[in-house]
Amino acid sequence: MNQAELELFLLNQVPLRTRALIPSTFKAAYAAAAGLMAETPMLSVPSAEDNYGRFISWAVDFGFQKLIESGQWPCDYRWRPFARPTGRYLEIRLTHSIITISQVSDPEKQPRDVVFRANMRLHNEPYLDLEEFAYENQVLGLPHILLVHGHHTLDFIHLGIPYGRHSAGYLYRTPNLLNMPHDMTAPQAQEENTDIEAVMSLREEIERWQRENGQ
Repeated sequence: MNQAELELFLLNQVPLRTRALIPSTFKAAYAAAAGLMAETPMLSVPSAEDNYGRFISWAVDFGFQKLIESGQWPCDYRWRPFARPTGRYLEIRLTHSIITISQVSDPEKQPRDVVFRANMRLHNEPYLDLEEFAYENQVLGLPHILLVHGHHTLDFIHLGIPYGRHSAGYLYRTPNLLNMPHDMTAPQAQEENTDIEAVMSLREEIERWQRENGQ
């Protein structure tokens, strides 16, 4: 798939109306984490300050769980264990893909390469016509989308489809969602006027795999 097709697939999975909710969810989470740190004397110690990113991560996860549970983002989620038993991460389940959320210091680079994320990145290869891996037409899982945001400071938010090779970055990455216009009253016009033949073909392939594999 080329950049235009990837952009359309991502727009199909996360429409503009949904994207408009993402910045406010992050802003509220960052503010909650900062407020908790400021108002809790126990968290004023250096060891807690060193782990400020974890407080942000927990607040973000909570914010997106509530966004889904409220029905504002009509999709499903589940908590998945890391490959090593060190905790769980939030997996947002869309119609034909999944999203995980990560803090990154550089928006052009993928998050830290851990086992579960490396495995999920490889799910993109059979669908997206990449040359770096050969799978003999075996599909391993739903395509993986990353929702990445600034580390400690909320200065960017991107949705991205990562390469299977960690160092290669992204097949496609949205512009900074913090710069989205606030008026999203009629985004459907842009979506409906777009030729999405390639996207529908990909969706059909994913649906076939889901039926054949009992997903």
